[in-house]
Amino acid sequence: MNVTGAGAILQALRDRRPRTRSELAELSGLGRAAVAQRLDALLATALLAPVGEAASTGGRPPTRFAFNPDARVVLAADVGATHVRLAVTDLSARVLASDGVDVDIGRGPTHVLAWIVDHGRALLDRVGRRQDELAGVGIGLPGPVEFATGRPVNPPIMPGWHDFDVVAFVGSRFGCPVVVDNDVNVMALGERHAAFRDVDHLLFVKVATGIGSGIVIDGQVRRGAQGAAGDMGHVHVPHESDAVCRCGNVGCLDAVASGAAIAAQLAERGVPARARRDVADLVRAGSTLADQLVRAAGRTIGEVVATAVSLLNPSVMVIGGSLARAGESLLAGVREVVYQRSLPLATAKLDIVAAAAGDQTGVVGAAALVCDTVLAPERVEADLSRLTVAAGR
Repeated sequence: MNVTGAGAILQALRDRRPRTRSELAELSGLGRAAVAQRLDALLATALLAPVGEAASTGGRPPTRFAFNPDARVVLAADVGATHVRLAVTDLSARVLASDGVDVDIGRGPTHVLAWIVDHGRALLDRVGRRQDELAGVGIGLPGPVEFATGRPVNPPIMPGWHDFDVVAFVGSRFGCPVVVDNDVNVMALGERHAAFRDVDHLLFVKVATGIGSGIVIDGQVRRGAQGAAGDMGHVHVPHESDAVCRCGNVGCLDAVASGAAIAAQLAERGVPARARRDVADLVRAGSTLADQLVRAAGRTIGEVVATAVSLLNPSVMVIGGSLARAGESLLAGVREVVYQRSLPLATAKLDIVAAAAGDQTGVVGAAALVCDTVLAPERVEADLSRLTVAAGR
């Protein structure tokens, strides 16, 4: 990293390790006067704060400085097909307060986003923070999103959402930056932030009402040309060619192995189940049939995931979503097929694990996405320039 500007110095300090002026001068190659100038600018924004003194080598002990994650807050929303989880975090994506409710995505963008705005304000009040302290809002949506604009693109389970300007709707009500991405990309970021910060190649697979994946390569989320990368739920499963999917095709992984598909299979066998939540409840209650169907779904998912492992060669595969939290059966089914089908070179150092952040994965990822956006060196430099201009008027 070229650590010369104030933004780059702040980026270096986001590792939460305090440093003195001398250490920052050594890191950046700048003179002490230049470092002091940049530190003063960052201290004025409260993004940086003095955190005590280092040991003296003679004379006055030098002051140490560290990133201050409490300077601003982030509002994060994880929107699923049937729920919304909302959280307020600090600038390190640490959750300060959260709330979750059942909300039907099919009621349309105006209804769902208005709920996020209203309850987001209430959540800010709960933690004692003002709206003007918001650094940004991050939103994960359960469908393809054009990341550059934040607009959903023909999402199969989100009627009325296509090309809706989510950024403008939410941004006009909060007066801060808004970042929108596919929910599974956001979850991949959340897992990496929570448990795998040193892992540069990670595949996150969400199994809930639908199935999707988030791809991290070289430490960056890979979204594809139009934001559709990782849409694993609509990969064709050859041996299930008669299963009709919500997208209109037949044989999709979603139609065979998702929570909705397993619920339908249980209902066909006389077991009362209408949604993925009922499946998870039945597994936890000890239903042998539900457990068997979930494990079989894991094997089917494993067939598709094994191909992804061969193509992408991740070092960690994280299985998340409501069905993954129901027990070990889904994970066992995935592991069984992936280790059998993929080449030894691809699986020799591959860990297949359950999500560590649980139901907070989405909001942690949405918050981390905002933090990485608003604290990017070039963004910080631009904000400091605007403050300098404003102060000179």
